[in-house]
Amino acid sequence: MERAVRAAAPHDLVGALRGALATAYGAASVTLHLADYGLTVLRPVSGAGDPAGPAFPAAEDLSLHNTPEGRAFGSQEPREQEVRHRDAVDHHLPVTVRGERLGILTVRLPGGLSTPETVDDLTQVADLLGHEILVAERDTDLYQRARRASRLTLAAEMQWELLPARACTAREYAIGAQLEPAYAIHGDNFDWASDANELTLAVTNGMGEGIQASLLTNLAVNALRNARRAGIGIADQAALADQALYEQHRGASYVSTLLLRFELATGRVEAVDAGSPELWRQRDKTVERVHLDAQLPLGMFEESDYVAQSFQVLPGDRLLFVSDGVYAAVSPQGEAYGERALARAISATSLLPAAMVPRAVLRELAEHRGAESTDDALVLCLDWFGRPEE
Repeated sequence: MERAVRAAAPHDLVGALRGALATAYGAASVTLHLADYGLTVLRPVSGAGDPAGPAFPAAEDLSLHNTPEGRAFGSQEPREQEVRHRDAVDHHLPVTVRGERLGILTVRLPGGLSTPETVDDLTQVADLLGHEILVAERDTDLYQRARRASRLTLAAEMQWELLPARACTAREYAIGAQLEPAYAIHGDNFDWASDANELTLAVTNGMGEGIQASLLTNLAVNALRNARRAGIGIADQAALADQALYEQHRGASYVSTLLLRFELATGRVEAVDAGSPELWRQRDKTVERVHLDAQLPLGMFEESDYVAQSFQVLPGDRLLFVSDGVYAAVSPQGEAYGERALARAISATSLLPAAMVPRAVLRELAEHRGAESTDDALVLCLDWFGRPEE
């Protein structure tokens, strides 16, 4: 199975998998759906080798909320669905890579061959497919096209290409994040990287609108990455990115940034608050904002000095990072979302995994706002597990 998929052309992973599963397990059909950028639907991946005819109707978009495939995506557990009049079973299998929820692989098997052992095998096949999709995306646009329920603006294209992923899990933490409006985002972004000892996380918000905001954020994120990969501390990372932005824009444009470094072994956090993103914490049943020393946004003045401050996270803590498009949004009655509604939303989503929290909070935000908005909104959730004592 692995040889068949890895030998396939980048655009034909599903076709190769279909043939291998038919041979090995008698699969009658194999389909792949990927979650769209807005996390609202599962969209089919189609290729030249897809079967056609009355027995194989064209795949269509599926809801993430009220379909068997959507429930498998939300629970991250395989689900079975009997196929009427055909003595067959559809197996809906999450396609996930290190916490990044890509979509659902559906394999139709004869009823007599749908055993628990087979489901375990298919689960591993879905994991294999997820990793191969990430590799294949270097050489084909097929999977990125499939994720689009509508066309992205150029600014949004640049922002999504800049992201590390939408979710990530490790022994010590789990991260989930989302940008809205997904198809027209321009200035908000997030980034993270980890190694054996630390996790560095950045939330950025470039000023302005459209392509100019996206270009500004791209410069900031890449400047921070360049400094981070040099192995220096976050205060110096902020200072070098500040210099790069000021040299380019001479203070006319700047980027608000919240930069954090977590020690994986201890939970000690260093933070540089250079602008508008806010940090909230849920510890047990208490939800409160984490107040940090405010410093200048990146690029506002020449050679700004930045100082990192420290705080501690404990196992079980949930941190929520939000941009001003979230906490500054107002209801029709004039209540800012960040005053009380955000705390209520954090409490209401406390039982959800980190990967599902940002979308749920953004839905609460839309209801609070009561009207469409073109303002960027970013939510990033980090659950801290820490390392159990040896």
